[in-house]
Amino acid sequence: MSGADKLAKKQLYFSRLIKLLDQFHSILICGADNVGSSQMQKIRKAARGKAELLMGKNTMIRKAIRGHAQNNPKLEALLPHIKGNVGFVFTNDDLSTVKQILEAQRVAAPAKVGSVAPNDVFIPAMLTGLEPSQTSFFQALNIPTKINKGQIEIVSDVHLLKPGQKVGASEANLLAKLDIKPFSYGLVTKTVYDKGAIYDPKVLSITDEDILKKFQGGVKNLASISLALHQPNVASLPHMLSNGFKKVLSIALAADFPIKQTDKLKQQTVAPVVTKVTETKVADSKVTKVKEPEPEPEPEEGFGGLFD
Repeated sequence: MSGADKLAKKQLYFSRLIKLLDQFHSILICGADNVGSSQMQKIRKAARGKAELLMGKNTMIRKAIRGHAQNNPKLEALLPHIKGNVGFVFTNDDLSTVKQILEAQRVAAPAKVGSVAPNDVFIPAMLTGLEPSQTSFFQALNIPTKINKGQIEIVSDVHLLKPGQKVGASEANLLAKLDIKPFSYGLVTKTVYDKGAIYDPKVLSITDEDILKKFQGGVKNLASISLALHQPNVASLPHMLSNGFKKVLSIALAADFPIKQTDKLKQQTVAPVVTKVTETKVADSKVTKVKEPEPEPEPEEGFGGLFD
């Protein structure tokens, strides 16, 4: 490709990037490690109508943003986050929905020698279906096994790999023999840009229920502090009124002063007592008296055989 062609291609890329920056107000900056071209096409198809994907060299992206920052200074917030193998997902749609679309396109992948484990890998206790002659793979990894019905059985669950650990030849061969694909790859949202604001993508996982729960917890804390300080406000006033009403009822009941609100309470307190007394009387009426045994007659004393 000649220099003129390269320059024209760069200009076309810059024009497209600037057009997308002007058209969309939200951007997901995504990591694209281990994402192939065929998978990328599937992601584009799934996001069609909701988002636009753009990949490219970081130097070109930075240069285009710096040149366009004079029209939109907020774009400079993107520059520190353009590092590594990343791509841009432009959207004006709901960010949580777009993030879910990207996550749904992740595909399972085998563990390759030399790759870095992105997550924990566990091998469950199971019958492997492997012949006893292949125990060397398990011995090399210190995995406890036994022979069961002519095949190797893993005795207990094994933590094979930890996040950040490199996959060795033994781990890769064992996982391949067990037909386990422990990893999944796709576009991973690393940073969110929304109308000039930069924040962590974890914020997109917060639901309305989570927000309501946090709000209710804050109101409870505010009410507790206000009650302790005897400070009336919107949060504490209902509790203050309720506590005051309870004190009025207690005084009225103790003084036997009739008011409308105490009548129902009196009925509730008297009814259980009456019921208990009635049940006791019924139980007593059902009890049958047990007759005491009559004393046996004492034998009559004789005269010692004087008149026999």
